[in-house]
Amino acid sequence: MQLTGAQALIKSLEMEQVEVMFGLPGGAILPVYDPIIDSSIRHILVRHEQGAGHMAEGYAQVTGRPGVAMVTSGPGATNVVTPLADAYMDSIPLVVVTGQVATSSIGTDAFQESDITGITMGITKHNWLITDVRDIPRVVAEAFHVATTGRPGPVLIDIPKDVANAAMDWYWPDPSDLDLPGYHPVSVGDPQLVRQAAELLLHATRPLLYAGGGILKSRASDSLLELAERTGIPVVTTLMARGSFPDSHPLCLGMPGMHGNYTAVTAMQRSDLLCALGSRFDDRVTGRLDAFAPEAKIIHVDIDPAELNKVRRADVAISGDCRLVIDGLLQALSDLGLAHSDATRVARGGAPSDAAPGGSAAPGTMASAYPRRQLVPWRSQLSEWQRRYPLVYDQQPGVGALKPQFVLETLREASPEDTIVASGVGQHQMFASQWWRFDHPYTWVNSGGLGTMGFAVPAAIGAKVGRPDRMVWAVDGDGCFQMTAQELVTASSERIPVKIAILNNAYLGMVRQWQEMFYDERYSEVYLSPDLPDYVGWAEAMGCVGLRVESAEEVASVIDKANDIDDRPVVIDFRTDAAEKVYPMVAAGDSNDNIVVDPSLHGGGVR
Repeated sequence: MQLTGAQALIKSLEMEQVEVMFGLPGGAILPVYDPIIDSSIRHILVRHEQGAGHMAEGYAQVTGRPGVAMVTSGPGATNVVTPLADAYMDSIPLVVVTGQVATSSIGTDAFQESDITGITMGITKHNWLITDVRDIPRVVAEAFHVATTGRPGPVLIDIPKDVANAAMDWYWPDPSDLDLPGYHPVSVGDPQLVRQAAELLLHATRPLLYAGGGILKSRASDSLLELAERTGIPVVTTLMARGSFPDSHPLCLGMPGMHGNYTAVTAMQRSDLLCALGSRFDDRVTGRLDAFAPEAKIIHVDIDPAELNKVRRADVAISGDCRLVIDGLLQALSDLGLAHSDATRVARGGAPSDAAPGGSAAPGTMASAYPRRQLVPWRSQLSEWQRRYPLVYDQQPGVGALKPQFVLETLREASPEDTIVASGVGQHQMFASQWWRFDHPYTWVNSGGLGTMGFAVPAAIGAKVGRPDRMVWAVDGDGCFQMTAQELVTASSERIPVKIAILNNAYLGMVRQWQEMFYDERYSEVYLSPDLPDYVGWAEAMGCVGLRVESAEEVASVIDKANDIDDRPVVIDFRTDAAEKVYPMVAAGDSNDNIVVDPSLHGGGVR
């Protein structure tokens, strides 16, 4: 069967079980858009190529399947660079197809030419420039294999216009036909190292499981839960791992890091063993590296061997898939005498770790939950920290400014527990991670490593496309919202009923917080405006329902109204307190020992 390169590309995507792609046509990619008309693949027309990439990321994060985006050459390709970099940092499987000028024009500075394979070499797992039409099916198969195996990540296929128009005899490659020399990801951990790790877990008296995004990528949430309950070891979940371990579980300490809660941050500092599972000792978690967890031995498990010993030298470094390694640890623990019957399983439920509704301390239950005697003092200390240093805020009924934490708590309580939450980057991202209760995996979609403002709206759209059965809320800031809000036109035209909560404090909030704390309140170029633009009017102009909330008394009823709307997007403009800061906080480059908690907890600031 003879096909054009364009037809072969679309058929190859169908062979890879692609159901939806996000994109925007243009001259160089135009031949490939013609066969989409006859394809089973749903194409979602975006309003900006950056939106296509972030939608593909949101889709991938909630489904586990690779997200697919397709854009044209030149500015179309460069506009998708930010999502590629974002996906690379956060290990999100993407396949991006870019159009390219004809092969005879490459290197001549032709109209809308850009060296996109050169530009993206450092932010993709691999990329391909196809110069022979017969390579298309093989390259597509290779691209999906690379994106989804080992450490997941983005790949790019650049297809010149003349290659898309050329003819070929259709075929679909066998796995043995893939040409990927040197690419041999290791999934199974070394059994001897796994046993050494298990022995360390058994002998530690202040151990901690440090769960990163690799837990979610490897589908290891159930295995992590069993490991924690079997050993009685508490768990911290990084920003990229929220939902990988239930927040309501007695062993969950919540999020560590620059804006993590006091107990999670201090537990890492005081631990004698850190078992890092799919986490990479990011600088936002470690603080000043030479002061980080000074007494802790390190077990480090990661699918990417390049991460091992990169930041912190490990006592036991295991290269392998997190789920398979944890399952190996469970078997090793059984061989060493710690079997299922030795651990008491505790019913889930109750208040989120380190906080209770309204900002008061949750009762400590950890100390008596599990029977391993050597850990009782450690768990008692953790429970004491949880009691003394909860997450707090002060929302006065009927008076005072609207607190973003109150908005998030009310939104959380009014929404189904498996609601998917996407966020932008800044204060609202930290508030969302702190105050939402994540009890299910794949319900938190955010930009971690790159910290991309404007991520929330398109990512939420992609998440809703991937999981149309779930409620999807985007928690955004007014600064972030203005960067990619045009994609709500896409959501309206495609009938994708996402919901957007704008925490509108009229500032670039996190920048303002830093300027207040570290630059003597010199607020340079940080003020936006509460009224410009008119977010309700803007939402309505994009085909959404626009709502506004200015007081705490209105919050619940307006959220209920938004949750009842399921035939179009909804945008709520919450007018929040500009002076509210995210606590706790560890200053950049400082030791985690100098964590700053809310001043109301002790009348000072540093513990």
